[in-house]
Amino acid sequence: MNNLLIPNPQGVEKLIKKISEQGKRKIHVLADFDRTLTKAFYQGQKAGSLISHLRKDKGRYLTPDYAEKAQELFNKYHPIEIGSAPIEEKKQKMYEWWKLHKELLIDSGFDKRTIKQAVKDMIKERTIEFREGVEDFLSYLHKNNIPLVIMSSSLEDLIEEFMKQKKVLTDNVYIIGNKFEFGKNGKAVGIERIVHVFSKNEMTLENLPVYPELLKRKNIILLGDSLGDIEMVEGFDYENILKIGFYNDSDEDLKAFKKMYDVLILSDGNFDYVNDVLRQIKI
Repeated sequence: MNNLLIPNPQGVEKLIKKISEQGKRKIHVLADFDRTLTKAFYQGQKAGSLISHLRKDKGRYLTPDYAEKAQELFNKYHPIEIGSAPIEEKKQKMYEWWKLHKELLIDSGFDKRTIKQAVKDMIKERTIEFREGVEDFLSYLHKNNIPLVIMSSSLEDLIEEFMKQKKVLTDNVYIIGNKFEFGKNGKAVGIERIVHVFSKNEMTLENLPVYPELLKRKNIILLGDSLGDIEMVEGFDYENILKIGFYNDSDEDLKAFKKMYDVLILSDGNFDYVNDVLRQIKI
């Protein structure tokens, strides 16, 4: 693969061999969603996240002033996210951003009907798409009873609905993301959980029904597209971990990615390498 970068090929080969020899019953997958399972570019432009679709066409889903106010928050906080501020400052500002944004969504009329319609439109218009090979990846995990934990700073309800409509939300998939409380009329009325790109180490897996099973599966394949995604595994007592990163643009330093990830997939690449690794794992 021309778009594959492996800083330490021999080390990765040994790691994959270890994981393979211990078999499928010892493995689980931790993955980000936006621009990891989904494509990073759409028609030559950087693809939006699931939530960014809600800003399309003023008033299409939410109140007419939502898109402008959401963009103002993005313009204020995104430079901090990708800048050189200390990590604790970044965490504080990202939490602040997400809290304000979720409050804005509530005030703008976000509800369950919006979720279903927005996802239907994303799929029809192909503004958000899985990378090539992701549906094969999901099918393989399901057939082989390998748990997949998706940990995302996007909206949990949007991810769940997207996977439902794509018919890939199976019983081995568990999602942790930003979550709302909904009233009887289906409208968002409160904030249940806030997740941002630098808080994934604070998200506990212990409340997931699959957690006892994960404790037996101490070999991990981690998939992410940011340096913060590495934190998904923090605090988990694993034996072996293969970290595969999708390097989509120059927002973050390639040198830092090469230090943090074992394998890098460049140029909005597909899931062929990930699927090849999985097929090497013995029964």
